[in-house]
Amino acid sequence: MNDDLREALTAALGSPVAAARQLAGGASKEAWAISLADGRELLLRRAGGGVMHLDSLSLRQEFDVLVAARAAGVLVPEPIEYLGDLDGRESFVMELVRGEAIGRRIIKAPPPGLDLQMAEQLAAIHAIAPETLPFLASGDLWDRLYAELDSVDEPHPAIEYGLAWCRERLPLERPRVVSHGDFRLGNLMVDDAGIVAVLDWEFTHISDPAEDLAWPLVRAWRFGNDAKRLGGIADVGPFFERYAELTGLRIPPDELLVWEVLGNCKWAIASLTQARRHLRGEERNVELAILGRLAAEMEYELLDLIEKAA
Repeated sequence: MNDDLREALTAALGSPVAAARQLAGGASKEAWAISLADGRELLLRRAGGGVMHLDSLSLRQEFDVLVAARAAGVLVPEPIEYLGDLDGRESFVMELVRGEAIGRRIIKAPPPGLDLQMAEQLAAIHAIAPETLPFLASGDLWDRLYAELDSVDEPHPAIEYGLAWCRERLPLERPRVVSHGDFRLGNLMVDDAGIVAVLDWEFTHISDPAEDLAWPLVRAWRFGNDAKRLGGIADVGPFFERYAELTGLRIPPDELLVWEVLGNCKWAIASLTQARRHLRGEERNVELAILGRLAAEMEYELLDLIEKAA
């Protein structure tokens, strides 16, 4: 942490920064574990060099989502204070929670019942009253995805085909809910007892609940343990049954497969848009460049799923 940022943070929080450590991960936001001289331990979330999706929330909006989620009983870090501009970038601080958030480590020994806890947290998220968060995007899903794909400015016929295939099969007539937008291992802080907190709310929007339900099924979020379709930790049945018990909503298996195909389309598009940030010189970053190659894996996966569905 540079001196200017340290001084700005000290002024904003009213206590000198005793220690600061930037945390790994995060393609569009910075995260810093902060220890203050007064004994407080916080996490600083700070804008990075760009956004992953066109409708990504500002940090002001993300802070407000955390407040609403915590009030609704969702396990989230306590939002402490929105700081506004901090040494040139928007920032807020929240409670520093401890545990494991790296998916590849979690799948090696997931705590018992993690799949059911995921269902419970997702049900709580979907119960947040949308009117409490009037700024959340609720526009047409297809318009957004095609606009993001067009921004890549190169042909990707497999993704185009995947989007068209899904659009023919998803009527999107179900009542929409507050959706996390990136609910999966990697965005869950976990300890030996299970979920400590749901993290990274920058993609929260209004959507069909099936979009969130199917997202952790995407192969990329199994972290190599493909035998367990739900995030590399469990079979899908108990997860969906527990969600249905809490919400009354059951998604037909054939529809879930379509949402899984769409999830691969979404992650392929996001990977390409992140690579463009690097290639266009907006933010030179090897991690962003690497993301671009992942799109081919998603293209293969979505075509394979479509073939299996046929």
